[in-house]
Amino acid sequence: MGKSEKKDIEKQVIKAVSGWRLWLFRIFAIVVVPVVLFLLLEITLRIVGYGYPSAAIVKCKVNSRLCYCDNIKFNWRFFPRNIARESDPYVFTVDKKDNTYRVFVLGESAARGEPDSAFSFSRILQVMLRQTYPGVNFEVINTAAAAINSHTILEIAKKCVNCDADLFIAYIGNNEVVGPYGPGTVFSSFSESLSLIRFGIAIKTTRFGQFLTSLSEAITAKKDRRASWRGLEMFLGKQVRAGDPRLQTAYKHFQRNLQDISRIACKKGAKIIFCTIGGNLKDCPPFASLHRSSLTEAETKKWDQIYQQGARFESDGDYAKAAECYLAAADIDNFYADLQFRIGRCCWAMGEYDKARDRFIKARELDTLRFRADNHINQIVRAVAGNRAADGVYLVDAAKVFEQNSPYKTTGEELFYEHVHLNFTGNYLLAKTIFEQIKQILPEWVNRQRVDENQLLSEEECARYLAYTDWDRYGIIDKVLNAFVKKAPFTNQLYHQQRVLSMEQKLKALKANLTQDALQKASIQYRSAIQNAGDDWHLHYKYGELLAEDLKDYRAAAEQYRLVQNYFPHSYTGYNALGSVLRALGDYDGAVAQYLKVIRINPTRADAHYYLGWLYQKQGKTDEAIKYYSKTFRLHPDYMPAYNNLAEILYRQGKVDKAVEICRKGLLFVPNSPTLHCNLGTLLNAQGHREQAIKELQTALQLDPNSAQIRRVLKTLGG
Repeated sequence: MGKSEKKDIEKQVIKAVSGWRLWLFRIFAIVVVPVVLFLLLEITLRIVGYGYPSAAIVKCKVNSRLCYCDNIKFNWRFFPRNIARESDPYVFTVDKKDNTYRVFVLGESAARGEPDSAFSFSRILQVMLRQTYPGVNFEVINTAAAAINSHTILEIAKKCVNCDADLFIAYIGNNEVVGPYGPGTVFSSFSESLSLIRFGIAIKTTRFGQFLTSLSEAITAKKDRRASWRGLEMFLGKQVRAGDPRLQTAYKHFQRNLQDISRIACKKGAKIIFCTIGGNLKDCPPFASLHRSSLTEAETKKWDQIYQQGARFESDGDYAKAAECYLAAADIDNFYADLQFRIGRCCWAMGEYDKARDRFIKARELDTLRFRADNHINQIVRAVAGNRAADGVYLVDAAKVFEQNSPYKTTGEELFYEHVHLNFTGNYLLAKTIFEQIKQILPEWVNRQRVDENQLLSEEECARYLAYTDWDRYGIIDKVLNAFVKKAPFTNQLYHQQRVLSMEQKLKALKANLTQDALQKASIQYRSAIQNAGDDWHLHYKYGELLAEDLKDYRAAAEQYRLVQNYFPHSYTGYNALGSVLRALGDYDGAVAQYLKVIRINPTRADAHYYLGWLYQKQGKTDEAIKYYSKTFRLHPDYMPAYNNLAEILYRQGKVDKAVEICRKGLLFVPNSPTLHCNLGTLLNAQGHREQAIKELQTALQLDPNSAQIRRVLKTLGG
């Protein structure tokens, strides 16, 4: 074939794929081929069993009945698996009975009922509804979880509407900045594009998307071995100023998400109540403050001098002079949140309550760690819900109700434990307000069931139905103090020491009242409540805790936990609790069986892995113990006991070098552990490194100066 003939053929080929054929080929290569490859990968991953169900609600069987239940893995779409938060377990039948009115609660930790979900507003509301309409089966299903926000809640609502929902109650807004996709979050990158955010959320419903996410998390975990849940402390480096333009984007996303939640609820014929969000103004100083960015060095120095002078006057009780100094500082820089709060405190002390309230509000608005819903969030809630009763959309202005029931319309510790979490009185007030709205919108078939002579239950009556006892009050305050207030960022707040002292005194008084007689009385209250509502799993679970922790009746506690398992065979909750009491009874084989069920359901439970290691260590099965201890600190890098116990095993095996390595690794994540420093000192001495050993033991003694054991070991070494 000649050169001319070859050129003619090439021209014919080029001509054949030109024009519309070329564009068709390009579209095929760009669109069709990737889609086909994606489908093949997706099908392959599903066939081999990779991935997890991503819906908020999944189907399950309970006592041969087809039911809907919570999905423990749902929030893996929004958080790293080992720190993903979850709702309380719930179960309800697929086939809703004729006399059932189904209510879904949407929200974050405040709606869930932190610090103890057994006393959330949704639980109080259910008691009110059932007592007022005894012929109706009110199912109040609380889907709320800590750390989530409207991006996540929209996905929950999409699933709830397909489960025969009659009513939604939305108490949403505290986490719009710090929750997933917010400008102050640590869980995901911030994007101005809501479409891009929603595409990312949607892709994680696929197995291929889950594979890519797992790969990304594995790479990130190698770079950041501290990836474990540390509460609000995680956000210390994510301050967001009041004027940050990203806030406006977050507000727009919030409004769009609420509108879409409203739309999908109404489309299915369900009603929805949006609630504004309350927060602690008077007794919760800002978590962090920043000066205005344009402040010069000279201005900063002058501001600080005046501010410190004001603080001295305030400490001396001279609030007038203190306020004068603070106002002078405000003339230089009015954007510092702590300054506004101090002015508010001084005004309050001088009886100028309206001025104080204004300053407390401004302090919240300027707080750069934005854990509380601000004014704009509540304005959006009011705008989305306002004047839409004809569409089945209603507003409960809870923030205003909280103000009206607070001294001088300034919310504080009368209703809140700390920044946003309601105490029992606050939850009762919220439940009561929502109940009054629900009464107006219930269908006629429900209203016919009302017992007219019954008045609305009082707070004391609700407490009795829910078995809210002095034992519970003590446990909650203890948790708030030691799990929240004594940790960052609470430790950075103004007047922190006074707050801790006040709470410790309250805790001491509650503890003094918890005599054996009081515990027995609490036990009677729980049994009475269970008799009235035997299907209430919270009552059985909490009663089990009382029996196990304080009455030490482990066998009776085991009975309560087995009932919880019967209610929720899909949840790890009952298995984890039963494992703890079987461990206390010395039934190690039984406890192992329970914890294995826990990690089968929820493989990220670090405490279950730890106790499996502990149980196997007690049984002499060291290889299994090492396996589960290692898994524990991979999931929870600062789980100190796992390092300690693993080091002990290695030491007994004669592997002193490896034991030293484990102690040092643990101290990277728990540097203030006197136990690890002490054990490391002992191990170093065994290696012949006496001076290093003494140094570690001296550090341990500084951290725990009252430890007789550390003093004894140090004395033995002559340190």
